[in-house]
Amino acid sequence: MYDRISNKKDLIRQLKEQLLSMEGFSSGSVSRRLDFGLGPMNAAFPGGTFPIGSIHELVSPTEADAAAANGFLAGLLSTLMGQSGICLWISVGRKLFPPALKFFGIEPHRVIFVDVKLKKDGLWVMEQALKCTALSAVVAELREVSFAESRRLQLAVEDSRVTGFLHRIRPVSQATLACVSRWKISPQPSHSNGLPGVGFSRVQVELEKIRNGRPGSWQFEWRKGRFLFVPAKRPAALTAESAKNNLDSNKASTKMKAG
Repeated sequence: MYDRISNKKDLIRQLKEQLLSMEGFSSGSVSRRLDFGLGPMNAAFPGGTFPIGSIHELVSPTEADAAAANGFLAGLLSTLMGQSGICLWISVGRKLFPPALKFFGIEPHRVIFVDVKLKKDGLWVMEQALKCTALSAVVAELREVSFAESRRLQLAVEDSRVTGFLHRIRPVSQATLACVSRWKISPQPSHSNGLPGVGFSRVQVELEKIRNGRPGSWQFEWRKGRFLFVPAKRPAALTAESAKNNLDSNKASTKMKAG
């Protein structure tokens, strides 16, 4: 009886993984082995793991957001690439400083930078690169991408299972794309724990769209080579105000009882 139940559970799990794979997700054993350090955010993903082998969209309305997004992206790439993986980074007007990748555990020589002048060239390079199974990931910094163009990119990864990132910096439109997710990353003040100097870098991660998942917002800190989830805290001013209100309420209640 127990073996029959166990076999049914395994069959259901396999069917779920097949369905997710058909919808553009990779949630198999490889995906489960990768720990991106996203902690409670994993619950937002279908299958409870970061979707690899898919196309993700990052939207940055400002240059500051773009810098924060590239930092967050570099943290994800450090896990995807592991110790020997290669990434292709395509840009129209690249601003990334390659040596800065070492801060996230990525040696610059393991990232192949392709700078193009036209968007159509960047899309062509990305589509061809996504078909190359020798790559761990492909990043493209492109301002505008249509649904049809994003659909071609998603179709390209369904066979290769290479993970792709479309980083749209200061886009004119917010049109829906065929990507499995849409992210918005914004910089946050660092916390130095009362010590002199600047604390660890922090970002606010907003998962605005995730297919078959639950969108949400989380804050992370990059510390000792990995992401650290930062729990939300009530502002000190709000806490003090609440305490004052409780005290006033208790005083009023005491007067009423005395009267």
